[in-house]
Amino acid sequence: MNTKDFFVYSGSSLRDALKQIDKNRNGIILICTKDHKVKGLSTDGDIRRQLLINDDLNQIIDNCMNKNFVYVKENSSHEEIYKLMDSDIKALPVLDNDMKLRSIFTIDNLPLRDEGLISARAKSPVRISFGGGGSDTTAYFSKNDGAVINSTISLYCYASLFKRKDLKITIDSLDIGKKASIDNINLLDKLDDDFGLIKSVIKTIKPDFGFDLIINSDFPRGSGLGGSSAVCASIIGCFNEFRIDKWNAYEIAEIAYESERLQLSIAGGWQDQYATVFGGFNFMEFRASKNLIHPLRIKKETLLELENNIVLCYTNTNHTNDNIHRTQKSNTSSKKIIDNIKANVRLCYETRDCLLKGDLISFGETLNKTWELKKTFAKEITNEYLDGIYINAIKNGATGGKLLGAGGGGYFIFYVKSEERNNFLRWTKKKGISCTSFKFVEDGLSSWITRY
Repeated sequence: MNTKDFFVYSGSSLRDALKQIDKNRNGIILICTKDHKVKGLSTDGDIRRQLLINDDLNQIIDNCMNKNFVYVKENSSHEEIYKLMDSDIKALPVLDNDMKLRSIFTIDNLPLRDEGLISARAKSPVRISFGGGGSDTTAYFSKNDGAVINSTISLYCYASLFKRKDLKITIDSLDIGKKASIDNINLLDKLDDDFGLIKSVIKTIKPDFGFDLIINSDFPRGSGLGGSSAVCASIIGCFNEFRIDKWNAYEIAEIAYESERLQLSIAGGWQDQYATVFGGFNFMEFRASKNLIHPLRIKKETLLELENNIVLCYTNTNHTNDNIHRTQKSNTSSKKIIDNIKANVRLCYETRDCLLKGDLISFGETLNKTWELKKTFAKEITNEYLDGIYINAIKNGATGGKLLGAGGGGYFIFYVKSEERNNFLRWTKKKGISCTSFKFVEDGLSSWITRY
């Protein structure tokens, strides 16, 4: 649209004004000063009425100029513009702060909504596992069927991804307490080893754009809660928001597995990736041919009672996940260890049935049996300090419990009946063992786009 067709200078004739109106075909004309400031507006109706008073096309347009005309400023909202256009205004002048004409809005020339800067956000929960540990490793279930049961809880890893216009990559991780910056993805190996997990995800995804990545979590590193998988999933979730063909939940879990187990060569099982992505209470079966995720429909009152009676205790030490898993993997050649893992799998089915039936007393007892079996998988899983915590937890009211994750440190969960809870918590406080509040959550990985 040519804005020159919408104005004449002050002092121009009605004839000149009508010629311009004929050009712009919108029935209006703006009257401007020599320095292009708009003084007023006339419509073809205003001009006709003036001609009825004085039938002279050579008279000046200023004689029928409306100084109180409707216009909008350059920064006006779409809402304001639409409301004016909905009031039978055919053409709407757009003026700057100096009252100079910048544009004309008509029904065929309304302002476009500019594409703003966007960022991706994601959060992914950690899990607590109730049984079947050791059977979700490829070394085991390639020959024997495995099964685990777990649930996600209200502790999350959060990630934000800002897409850049260049190829530069910046990473800010509160978890490791470091920031880093590189000029492009080919320089990833220049980052130090503390960024290993993050680097492995980026290498697996291979983004073709630069970005700023920010990460922080509700849980400590080496917690036994499957935190590294939550970190991977949250990062993958952010990148997924920029894809047209989005990965589904299984694909995201597999990408997280590839990042941790194959790209970074961290030994371990498969349950953590599925747990954080799918969320909720899940019974997982692992076979050589396929992995199956079965959501459990547990009664609300059972979940509330379980949430009330499970105590999550931090041992004030972190586990050494990789070393324990490597030892455990080598130990699976032992018939005794294989038999114990099989027994742990059978207990996993018992645990599932206890939860579905609401038999939580038996559930607590299966945790104890599970822990006794778990300790045999590798000598590094427990030690004198951890055994001391467990023995005294039982003495102070716990029905049963187990160390989460691979072992060696991190978090214990204990099942403590309501009538024993206060006594148990007094003991943890006296011993300086911190208890972390949580709720069971149904949602797994969540990701979204936001403007900034």
